[in-house]
Amino acid sequence: MPLLDKETTEQVKRELADLAGPVRLVMFSQTFECDYCAETRQLVEEVAELSDQLTAEIYNFVTDKEKAEELGVDKIPAIAVIGAEDYGVRFYGIPSGYEFTSLLYAIRTVAAGKTELSEETLKTLAGVTEPVHMQVFVTPTCPYCPMAVVLAHQMAIASPMVRADMVEAMEFPHLAIKYQVMGVPRTVINETVHLEGAAPEPMVLEKLQEALAGEQI
Repeated sequence: MPLLDKETTEQVKRELADLAGPVRLVMFSQTFECDYCAETRQLVEEVAELSDQLTAEIYNFVTDKEKAEELGVDKIPAIAVIGAEDYGVRFYGIPSGYEFTSLLYAIRTVAAGKTELSEETLKTLAGVTEPVHMQVFVTPTCPYCPMAVVLAHQMAIASPMVRADMVEAMEFPHLAIKYQVMGVPRTVINETVHLEGAAPEPMVLEKLQEALAGEQI
């Protein structure tokens, strides 16, 4: 049974009709001990069928360990959205509910290889020389979470030093506990700095700079 109904399928087709370039949806799964792997794989395959510019690549997290390590994938289900290059755009957990829009936006932005970030943000990100890891914790029913995810993914696309993950909090409870996720969205930057809610671009950029400076809150 398809995950996308007929109406949603047609909407997604229109959304992906004018992709600027090819995009690979590289998904990691395994047969057992992964609650949403089967659904995530089905979603990736259904979406990939809706555009000639999209391809789905499915790997086993265990037997394709080298591929997972190459892409820095350390948990499943995982989706790496890769265009002309790997910008570090990742989804951990099924991008369902409101997060489905984040997946579609990531596909379009990765295909184009450019963002809607301000010139000031782009200038700051161009000067980043140390690795930045952004983790945005979400739930499928959070209407504000996609804004935080999209912003983090745009920063990853804008800078080769930034990688950004959507992390579905309920699928990775150990991480939610580790990072004290009491509400979503919650963005964690380089393990030390965090911010709550769908914060505006200047605030997220400020927190990113705090993380690079080694400051904690």
